[in-house]
Amino acid sequence: MAQFVDRRLNPRDKSLGNRQRFLRRVKSEVKRAVDKAVAERGIADASKGGSVSIPSDGIDEPQFHLSRDTGEREFVLPGNKDFVAGDTIDKPKGGAGGGGAGGQGAGKGRGEDAFSFALTEAEFLDILFEDLELPDMVKTSLKDTKVKEQRRAGYTNDGATPNLAVLRTMRVSMGRRLALRRPSAAEVEKLEEELEALRANPGVGVAERQRIVQLAREIERLKRRQRAIPFIDPIDVRYSRFTPVMVPRAKAVMFCLMDVSASMGEREKELAKRFFILLHLFLKRKYERVDIVFIRHTDEAAEVDEQEFFYGRETGGTVVSSALNQMMAVREARYPVGEWNVYCAQASDGDNSGSDSRECVMLLKQAILPLVQYYAYIEIADEGASLDHGGKELWRAYAGLKETEPSFAMARVAGRGDIYPVFRRLFAKQSSKGAAS
Repeated sequence: MAQFVDRRLNPRDKSLGNRQRFLRRVKSEVKRAVDKAVAERGIADASKGGSVSIPSDGIDEPQFHLSRDTGEREFVLPGNKDFVAGDTIDKPKGGAGGGGAGGQGAGKGRGEDAFSFALTEAEFLDILFEDLELPDMVKTSLKDTKVKEQRRAGYTNDGATPNLAVLRTMRVSMGRRLALRRPSAAEVEKLEEELEALRANPGVGVAERQRIVQLAREIERLKRRQRAIPFIDPIDVRYSRFTPVMVPRAKAVMFCLMDVSASMGEREKELAKRFFILLHLFLKRKYERVDIVFIRHTDEAAEVDEQEFFYGRETGGTVVSSALNQMMAVREARYPVGEWNVYCAQASDGDNSGSDSRECVMLLKQAILPLVQYYAYIEIADEGASLDHGGKELWRAYAGLKETEPSFAMARVAGRGDIYPVFRRLFAKQSSKGAAS
């Protein structure tokens, strides 16, 4: 059985294989540290790597110890000048060594600092999204959506000049010169220097003249051999070879819908933004291209840019169905279902009229959910509110969809610390969801 040893180095010149084994060994501790880091970081730093800390007792190495029950052992015990076996030790005077009262002595107890190490951005995101998946990630109709790409396929002896593989060419040239024992330039220069030194001496004898003749002949022979064995021969030249390969391409569009009526304050918008950011990072890892469409609404809806979406000052009443109608119009105009995977994330404080909530349910059930891969609704509760109790009007209207539509999910959040746990619950792998339930 073949065995392969990975000796690649990471940027700190440490074994990449050792680093990967270490991460696997302390996987649970690193996972907890990454989850905590995401909950505490700002939006701009959500996808960055960086240092994480884990308890030092989580990195203990297994060790072998001598058995004290069997075998022979040798001990070297140091002696002392003050005590012999059987002596008793007096209690220290003045409480010395006992920690003292009133904080006079040094503190007692033991502990260990946390162990910190750096994670790259790729490692951080791998751990962050490790047990998450996208429901129905690639549509069946997209399996036939393929494009032709040029992939590396070794080397060839002929090709275009831009594809010249310089390093491979020089490696082949060096191998040929070593095999044919081509004289090096250093050898010839050394003999020429010796010849010049002998010729510069006017009082040479017979032996020196014979050496001059020998050197001249040897230099000429080496130069002829150099000319016969060129430094680079046409047979040495190598070009990078590429072959066309048909590869599948998947695209996704992410619709971000948010209520910006007067009841949605800065806290609610900031929580919604955190959820949208996590979803976008997740989609970017699954799809080569991800478009984002921002739709904000009061009693009217409009497509806006990201700055206006989160920081616009427009307020008003609340008609949620206006955002759903705007989303359908944008999708029909720019994102054909046969070419794009559609994901929707809606954030609201739950306020809406009963008649409009029923209109939203009808639009979702009949026109939107059959065409999307996933629809996630996040209701932002009042700060400190219990998330176990029922939500507001829109939550109660959507509750029926949660039971009947597999592509629809909903959750409530009340603070920054709720965002990531809710995100993980919405996108947990099917096996994880089954175990959790």
